[in-house]
Amino acid sequence: MPELSFVLPHWLYWSGLVVFPLIAWFLYRRNVQSPAAEPVSLSLGYFLLLTGGFLGVHRLFVKSRWAFAFIVVFVAILAVNVETRLAREAESEASNALKLVEMKIARGERAVAKAEKRLAERDSERRRQKLAEARNNRDSAGSELAERQQLLAKAGEESGWWHNIARGLGLLLLAGILIDAFLLPGMVRRCNIAEREKAPAEGFHCPAVEQEHDDSREPFAFNRAISRLNGFAGEFVAYWSVIAVFVYYYEVIARYVFNSPTNWAHEAMFLMFGMQYLIAGGFCLRENAHVRVDVIYSHFSKRTQAIMDIVTSIFFLIFVIALLVTGWIFFNDAMQSMEVSNSEWHIQYWPIKFALPLGAALLLVQGIANLVKDIAVALHPETAELDNIVRPEG
Repeated sequence: MPELSFVLPHWLYWSGLVVFPLIAWFLYRRNVQSPAAEPVSLSLGYFLLLTGGFLGVHRLFVKSRWAFAFIVVFVAILAVNVETRLAREAESEASNALKLVEMKIARGERAVAKAEKRLAERDSERRRQKLAEARNNRDSAGSELAERQQLLAKAGEESGWWHNIARGLGLLLLAGILIDAFLLPGMVRRCNIAEREKAPAEGFHCPAVEQEHDDSREPFAFNRAISRLNGFAGEFVAYWSVIAVFVYYYEVIARYVFNSPTNWAHEAMFLMFGMQYLIAGGFCLRENAHVRVDVIYSHFSKRTQAIMDIVTSIFFLIFVIALLVTGWIFFNDAMQSMEVSNSEWHIQYWPIKFALPLGAALLLVQGIANLVKDIAVALHPETAELDNIVRPEG
């Protein structure tokens, strides 16, 4: 198989983190407002063809047994690539051995020339022995040269043979994917007809998860504004997880199919997830999703819970303000020095470190919003509710 040398450009990485979540958010909202009538979606089928067509995932999606043909071909490609890699290593070893022999011959020629020159200056038994020894070493290296050349030629033939098999299997797999790109609408249509003939199955539902956060039930305008802000931030960075699917998909294919591991995929994703962790902090606080020990707390009344939250908010504010200040210092230093990573990818660090003060700011305003609500509950339990999740009951 041919090797891949693609390196993700920095501009594409940063623009993808902005554009992709917006497109995904738009498609999701459109699907919620007008859900598809068909049980099997053609667009999802093409998505699976694009991302998992090499394994026949699109065929499994439409319940076609031909998916196993794709799996067999792909497994064969992996097996052949192992042999190709071993053949390349053998060819490289033979090439290195040949170069060593050529160095020995060159060294032997110099030794013979030097011995002949000394013998011409003054003939002696010792110098004749030196000359004979130098010629024997040169002739021995010469005979070894032919052997190494044969081994290199044999290793090259074997490597080329496995490479051609891998290329043929790759073209066969690509041809199957291209053919299915034209056949997929018909397969989806037949699958939808078969699905409509079946009795509809009741799917799994979790109302606590499916119910959206109701911003209108927040007690004050400030709370509602902060709730919407962190709701958007949390949903926005949640779509970054989908980007990781594409990137690691490319890394696996490049590494195991094309023998071309990347130097950017892992670094790009662990930096992205670090930013996601920071920016989603305010959203998690709004959803009351941070880890907490509430064995005793959950048994108190809402007013007592609010009073306890007011007292412990002091420690929360100390932590968040420290994170905000130190995060801004880290960001400013990285911005001033134009800091980049130590890897070959050399990604800029200042946008990544900007997530520190940004996440701290989102966490801080959400904490203040919760504190305002807690104070209202402590003063007037009947006029405000201590429900950070704020979903309708029942």
